Amino acid sequence: MGLAEAALEGARLRLRPILMTSFAFILGCIPLWVASGAGSVGREIMGTTVIGGMLAASALGIFLIPAIFYLVERLSGARATEPGMLPSPAQGD
Repeated sequence: MGLAEAALEGARLRLRPILMTSFAFILGCIPLWVASGAGSVGREIMGTTVIGGMLAASALGIFLIPAIFYLVERLSGARATEPGMLPSPAQGD
């Protein structure tokens, strides 16, 4: 499998667990976001921050991590060999 195909397949496999975990956490923070009563301003601010942070972290995990994997592998040249072949061990070890 080529490098781009591997990155896309990894992203495809990780999409559902990332979304399920993120949505569960975000839905759990909604009571903070819509708080009322004494001290509600602090809870609303905390809920807004946590929900926004989880949305940003989810977007990074879904889009940025596979792209960084592709770039790092491409720049490092670690996959310079044929797909499916292991690099040969160094001589003289």
